[in-house]
Amino acid sequence: MVIAVLNSKGGTGKTTTAVGLAAALAAPRRRILLVDLDSQATTSQWCGVSRNQLRPSTASVLLEKYPILKAVRHTAFAHLDLLTGSLELANVDVALAAARGREAALGRMLERVVEHYEFVVLDGPPGLSLLGVNAIVAADALIVPVTPEPVAADALEGLFASIERVRARMQAPSPLLGIVLTQVDSRRALHKDTADRLRAEYRDAVFHTELRWTTALAVAPDAQRPPPPSDPFRRLAGEVLHRVAALRHDRS
Repeated sequence: MVIAVLNSKGGTGKTTTAVGLAAALAAPRRRILLVDLDSQATTSQWCGVSRNQLRPSTASVLLEKYPILKAVRHTAFAHLDLLTGSLELANVDVALAAARGREAALGRMLERVVEHYEFVVLDGPPGLSLLGVNAIVAADALIVPVTPEPVAADALEGLFASIERVRARMQAPSPLLGIVLTQVDSRRALHKDTADRLRAEYRDAVFHTELRWTTALAVAPDAQRPPPPSDPFRRLAGEVLHRVAALRHDRS
């Protein structure tokens, strides 16, 4: 199953969610592939890949027909593999603009590797450009991280409308698996009020698990190591598995 973690707004904890969830899913010996779709390649650096070692990357496979199985690399976590991001991903919109079936290019690329993994987790690009549309089309389900702040919460309605337009136009079977609250600071009344508002508005779509702000998460990218599969990420992984099972049951 392919799960895309995406949000068109920056600073919502998208990469933290994608990396932490992938590591937690991989911990019980599940084979997981984490795909970095961001030209800044923060996910890749978080997993220990330096900027001068990013190629071959997702862009190499997507734009240069590099064999995907050769581009995939192991990480420090057992059973967690990585397809790196790179600066070349910023050129995807231009490079694929005239290509036939350009919105499904990522999905076609993943078809060659998805059978080797129980889950493929996409760390979506910033914004909903052509690469973001590709992530929606390629995904079997979507996870949207959001910080409990009014600006981020207000942006959700527009994001979901954009996603629905893509799904309708491309007939993409990518339902919302859930909304995850990230960077939650329980000491701030504004965070609590906004989290309560989001839970009231989106109800069961919001995961029970909240990813709280910690110093360890803040410095992890600079340390070039993924966040350890801590209790919050394990709980989130458990909720994801439960919802995936329900989704598969509904489709059967």
